[in-house]
Amino acid sequence: MSSPGPAPRPWQRRARPLLGTLVDMAADAGAPAQALEAAFAAVAEVQAALSRFDPGSDVARFERLGAGGELRLHPAGSRVLHAAQALHAASGGRFDVALGSGRWRVEGARLLKLDAATRLDLGGIAKGHAVDRAVAALRRAGARAGWVNAGGDLRAFGDVEVPLHLRDERGGGVRPLGFLHEGAFATSHYGPGSRSRLHGGTDNGGFRHVSVAAPRALWADALAKLVALDDIDVAPLLRRLGAQAWVHPSP
Repeated sequence: MSSPGPAPRPWQRRARPLLGTLVDMAADAGAPAQALEAAFAAVAEVQAALSRFDPGSDVARFERLGAGGELRLHPAGSRVLHAAQALHAASGGRFDVALGSGRWRVEGARLLKLDAATRLDLGGIAKGHAVDRAVAALRRAGARAGWVNAGGDLRAFGDVEVPLHLRDERGGGVRPLGFLHEGAFATSHYGPGSRSRLHGGTDNGGFRHVSVAAPRALWADALAKLVALDDIDVAPLLRRLGAQAWVHPSP
């Protein structure tokens, strides 16, 4: 999915490199000047809590634990682990942020490592969570409308319709897909040459191009991965979370 184009009315709009991508966000012209700064700070907090490359992050500290060890989660990342655990259970283990490396569990604010070899990779859910936290920060700061887009994980709120464009991952270019109003949208692409890897799928041997709309970006981000695993029935989970999915045809 491409970034949203300019809206027909004035917006305060900024973009910064975060989460391994370019995070683009906008707030209505009447929003306080600090609204966007607060939203970028919220994204940076999630990155600091969950990045595999920050030695002080929860993920990096978890890797250094032995079997039976535990740590206290940073508030910015706690919701992601709870959501990942719930999705793991709801999908019969198919949504697995440990990528088959071992067992883990989250209890309240504590993250427990049950196997010494367990490693966590939150790339399939953390960006959506960061988008949700940025939207919450914008609203708390007084923004009445706007959007946050982190490399295709998009959420819009208030009186705005953000145009959606789907990238042609093989031929190049984009095509219009619709508009997003008061909700979240995520697209995932897997196939030969794709940077994304589909754990539990065909290891990029086959083409998968899916989109999910949901009330929260966290759910849209994570559910797109489950929809791409076409050997499970995700319809009940989509209904439970108020989400819809599209599987785009192979080129």
